Amino acid sequence: MNNKNYDMPIDEFRKHGHELIDWIADYFETVEEKPVLAQINPGDVKSKLPANPPQNGEDLKNVFADLDNIIMPGMTHWNHPNFMSYFNSTASFPAILGDFLSSALNTNAMIWKTGPASTELEEVVINWFRQMLQLPEKFFGIIYDLASVSSMHAIAAAREQAKTNFANFDITKLRLYCSEHAHSSIEKSVITLGLPLEAVVKIKCDDQFRMIPSELDEAIRNDIENNYQPFCVVATVGTTSTTSIDPVDRISQISKKYNLWLHVDAAHAGSAAIVPEVRPILSGVEDADTMVVNPHKWLFVPIDLSVLFTSKPEVIKRAFSIVPEYLKTDEESKVINYMDYGIQLGRKFRSLKLWFLIRYFGVQGLQNIIREHLRLGELFADLIDRHSNFERLAPTPLSTICFRTLPNNKMSEDDLNDFNKNLMDEINNSGKLFLSHTKLNGKFAIRLTISGIRTTEKNVLDAWELIQEKFNSLIKN
Repeated sequence: MNNKNYDMPIDEFRKHGHELIDWIADYFETVEEKPVLAQINPGDVKSKLPANPPQNGEDLKNVFADLDNIIMPGMTHWNHPNFMSYFNSTASFPAILGDFLSSALNTNAMIWKTGPASTELEEVVINWFRQMLQLPEKFFGIIYDLASVSSMHAIAAAREQAKTNFANFDITKLRLYCSEHAHSSIEKSVITLGLPLEAVVKIKCDDQFRMIPSELDEAIRNDIENNYQPFCVVATVGTTSTTSIDPVDRISQISKKYNLWLHVDAAHAGSAAIVPEVRPILSGVEDADTMVVNPHKWLFVPIDLSVLFTSKPEVIKRAFSIVPEYLKTDEESKVINYMDYGIQLGRKFRSLKLWFLIRYFGVQGLQNIIREHLRLGELFADLIDRHSNFERLAPTPLSTICFRTLPNNKMSEDDLNDFNKNLMDEINNSGKLFLSHTKLNGKFAIRLTISGIRTTEKNVLDAWELIQEKFNSLIKN
């Protein structure tokens, strides 16, 4: 126990630091033995922790003990190879080391002067990432924390541009257009920016859950005729439910026709575009004003790291740049001060973990991992297609499969929905696999996503065996 009025002694830090690295290594060696979904009830963790803070310092061995006995049983393991729910965010070892180092350096790169290396490494690494995605040189990149924040900044820039587009600019009349399958963060961004929720116009999708461009054109035209002020279109490359890919090239043409800001949400799917044969999913983004990609989703960096690319950084800067006297420096005309491009003043050294990752794996190494995930997605989709009691409810453009079971021909849609929810719950309650769900045309769809860096073909085949086992058990009961 340290009762002194200064930091932990360096020798003690070194000792516990080594212990922690060993603990993390042991965790990853044994993570597959743990239940992927926490097997506890609400309140179980809180009930085992004191309600009041300790008045005197404790030895870290006590903290480690509580970590093992209280915290870990309450963990849902996103790093588990059988975590196939939502969009996985697995952390690779080199990126974990980069994140660890970022916390140790503890720099705040709000302006160049307070973090020269952080600022300039961000410029370099984002330029690398831009090249990996084959984006034009005109795209300027900014690191935020999450896609929700990136999209909010994009929509704020769109609103800023609208101020100059409309002589009688009226925030209550602004209209934003997105697919009916767009992420909920788009709506949250709109209300955060002071627009009414009615400003979001949902555009119908085709039978592959992609925005229909003609419906978009008609909606914009109707709003103009009714004296609304269209200002932004959001296209999605990889929707959350099905990873459907909106036709960005055609949406881009419509956005140009009406002089609207085009934002592309490629938070999950965008990283897959580093694979050359997958790059066509980004066709048309060269004409976008902004695009978001999250390396923490399918590029194996610890959460959080979101990249917003923009061809109009000056508009984002105009929307957010406020420089108080105490932050003015002599270098302003020569450098980037990233605080000018968002609501956050403080900026963690996030680029460090992406730098570690790209340096360690190389572009080809990362391409090979994602390529394998795509192969495994095709493998699982084929298993579904070949089983008479299962059906896919959406195409599989990447590695997310939406499916349901069909026990017999006599069940109503409501009964089928209940049966499939029960099946998913049985699978998840086993602790061996974690899946999520969505609803497509009123049908309960089980989602299985393959994007974890430690997920192998064996994990996918084991998942299929478990799904069939639980299905057969439910049928018998």
